[in-house]
Amino acid sequence: QVQLVESGGGLVQAGGSLKLSCAASGSIFSINAMGWYRQAPGKQRELVAAITSGGATNYANSVKGRFTVSRDNAKNTVYLQMNSLKPEDTAVYYCRAVLVGAGGYWGQGTQVTVSS
Repeated sequence: QVQLVESGGGLVQAGGSLKLSCAASGSIFSINAMGWYRQAPGKQRELVAAITSGGATNYANSVKGRFTVSRDNAKNTVYLQMNSLKPEDTAVYYCRAVLVGAGGYWGQGTQVTVSS
């Protein structure tokens, strides 16, 4: 079992910044990659950014150059630094831990609202 606890969401004006954190606990040795997804009202959940245990990263085209994903292995925490936020970034952001082999866990989600 892996538990994920997210923090850092909130309300920000367009052009502003937020930093999300996701702390993992439990069977963390089984985690291969971690990522951030988001889901806006009426839309499907989509990948925002991901980072492997080796540090390789992957971003959605819509956030490239604005968002940065990083991880602190000593703290078992993954971060999402979000800069130059746009109203279309408004969504519930979910942390995901992908396990070695198959399967994964989701965090509870944190709301990010960007006002115009």
